[in-house]
Amino acid sequence: MQPASPVVVIPSRFRGIDRALGWLTEVPAALLVVAEIVILFAGVVSRYIFNKPLTWSDELASVLFLWLAMLGAVIALRRGEHMRLTTFVNLLRPQWRAWVDTVSALIVIVFVLLILSPSWEYITNQWLITTPALELHDAVRVAAIGVGAVLMMLIALVRLAERATARQVASAVVVLAVAIIGLWLLRPVFATLGNVNLIIFFVGMVALCVVMGVPIAFAFGIATLSYLALTTRTPLTIVVSRMDEGMSTLILLSVPLFVFLGALIEMTGLARAMVDFLATLLGHVRGGLQYVLLGAIYLVSGISGSKAADMAAVAPALFPEMKRRGAHEGDLVALLSSSGAMSETIPPSLVLITIGSVTGVSIAALFTGGLLPAVVGMIALGVLVFFETRREKTTGIARATGAQIVRSLLIAVPALALPVVIRTVVVEGVATATEVSTVGVVYTIVAGLLIYRQFDVKRLFPMFVDTAALSGAILLIIGCATGMAWALTQSGFSRQLVTVMSAVPGGQAGFLAISVVAFVVLGSVLEGIPAIVLFGPLLFPVARALGVHEVHYAMVVIFAMGLGLFAPPFGVGFYAACAIGKVSPDVAMPRVWRYLAALFVALVIIAAVPWLSIGFL
Repeated sequence: MQPASPVVVIPSRFRGIDRALGWLTEVPAALLVVAEIVILFAGVVSRYIFNKPLTWSDELASVLFLWLAMLGAVIALRRGEHMRLTTFVNLLRPQWRAWVDTVSALIVIVFVLLILSPSWEYITNQWLITTPALELHDAVRVAAIGVGAVLMMLIALVRLAERATARQVASAVVVLAVAIIGLWLLRPVFATLGNVNLIIFFVGMVALCVVMGVPIAFAFGIATLSYLALTTRTPLTIVVSRMDEGMSTLILLSVPLFVFLGALIEMTGLARAMVDFLATLLGHVRGGLQYVLLGAIYLVSGISGSKAADMAAVAPALFPEMKRRGAHEGDLVALLSSSGAMSETIPPSLVLITIGSVTGVSIAALFTGGLLPAVVGMIALGVLVFFETRREKTTGIARATGAQIVRSLLIAVPALALPVVIRTVVVEGVATATEVSTVGVVYTIVAGLLIYRQFDVKRLFPMFVDTAALSGAILLIIGCATGMAWALTQSGFSRQLVTVMSAVPGGQAGFLAISVVAFVVLGSVLEGIPAIVLFGPLLFPVARALGVHEVHYAMVVIFAMGLGLFAPPFGVGFYAACAIGKVSPDVAMPRVWRYLAALFVALVIIAAVPWLSIGFL
């Protein structure tokens, strides 16, 4: 975790500003979480029960969503909950550690300063666009980015005044100013380097920022802004628009809603009922709840359309009991992260739908082909869990009797029905992948009030604020990563990659091998859907020409991208898992590699055995 820095007694006026910023952001954010739940659930009821769809519900939810994401990011910054790596900073002496923390805070301020003007320009441009149902100016929605930037600036300055001495700030400003001026003077040199600039900015600068403890989202953002400002003539407004695109996808609204659902099932006793029943079945088995986690991710995956939402729906229900049983929190997040990668091919998946739409591959065939590859990944992780937990102490944990199992089952039936209700609601078309979490929320509230008789109203406001903060931290990472992905696309990197991959020796085997390596890297920096949209139409014809079945190739590509998505130090999914598990990346990173290695073995098997993908077509 982030170490303590020398603290200067903050003037009372700054303490007042800090408290005011807290109320100014937390109360609206909590209300926005409530509003999103009410709006989306009202849409489900109106459409399915009264057969009168609310044409404006998705539109209003989308408008409020960006505000929720930005206010959540602001709250996360104020509370110090943005994902950052402090492994290397912690190795420094205290005085140097405090100074590096000051530089890190100044980099956050520089990023916010750089997007203030583009944000205003973007708001002005979007004023001309109105929404079809509510006829609201789109500027009302995108103003959230500008307002969020201003609030983050204020919070960053207050935190800097609180935690750093004047000498630390002055020296850090000098060093940062020298670095900025030096980069600006090197613009003519950058103009001659071509795509070497991609390594300088998207590998070198991102890595340097991450090592210094800059929050991941801001590291992605500052690298993208620096690349565009110093090597291109592209207006920086494009970064704000890409952030908007990345954070505003309506399917991502399931992230905060599932985060809240996860907290709610714990508060209402549903989580305890499920864990108690599962413990009666597997509690006496070494690593039993780890197997439960794998199975749960497999079952719920794809319901929300978001890996972050899938993890948020499962982890809060299992982690507390797993920790109580002695599991290391780093191993838990590593398993959660790798299980997210394992489940990328499970339908219904947005990645599967996207790959079918851009390449012409049958979506039905992709849905059929995606089940077994995920099973292979789950088995690989299960084998690792077996060896990791073979020395786990089960002393004092007696095997449950038949009567105990039946009793715990009866108690747990309403809780165990929740995943069934969620999946049925989606499959039967009652609610969309975005709306289904609200059905789960209402079901959980009713079960908590009427069945388990556990519902602490006093905990609701903190839960709403925690939901906003966690969601904002995740969504800002996604938004900044989307901007970085766009910059990589515009550089021409994609065309060069296709040329190289189509000329590799070794025929099918060589092509699949280079595809695995390439898409692990692409999954790390581009995420699934942007990478598929970019490279799918280009590489699938090459695969077909070499005789690789398109469904088989799709499974290899998706599994590889999932591996990259959850691989540190760049994989966004890994940091999302850390945020959901509330564990520092420092703790989880050393432990995640063996889980990813197990998945890589599974990926090799999937690539080498086409039947696993096409055997049931």
